[in-house]
Amino acid sequence: MSEVRQPAPANDRETSTHRDDKLELRLWLRLLTCSSLIEQNVRGALRLQFDTTLPRFDLMAQLDRAPDGLTMSELSARMMVSNGNITGLADRLVEEGLVKRTPSQRDRRSSHISLTPAGKKAFDAMTPVHEGWVDRMMAGLSRQDMQQLFQLLGKLKQSVHQNAVDADQGETK
Repeated sequence: MSEVRQPAPANDRETSTHRDDKLELRLWLRLLTCSSLIEQNVRGALRLQFDTTLPRFDLMAQLDRAPDGLTMSELSARMMVSNGNITGLADRLVEEGLVKRTPSQRDRRSSHISLTPAGKKAFDAMTPVHEGWVDRMMAGLSRQDMQQLFQLLGKLKQSVHQNAVDADQGETK
């Protein structure tokens, strides 16, 4: 089966690979390209349609899934960014009245962040539109293709966890 090559966007990491390059490298670059293209599309659409950013949307999505709120550390872990990134983002959302801070009853050094009613309303307005963008980006895949890709990416995720590279040693753990 031959692969149809379309003109690649400037940020397409695959353009530097050749058919005789190692398959593992080509697959990794394809995953990076797909991830970058999806993220670029969502970032642009959020900016144009809702005048917001992907990190703001992601933080609100995490809070929407945790009605009792989350600590900064929990948000940081879920979003895979530093506490410092979360703090600045949360501060701006608090100023805008979209999220609120509530002191923790268990640890007075921390607080829980949660959506305000205005934040919930704003997020609920974005959710179906965002879902539509994702649906359109996946439209070239059948349900069976998506299920198979989902399962294969699950296997890849497990393989990456099992064979993670120790950054200090440059070796597999």
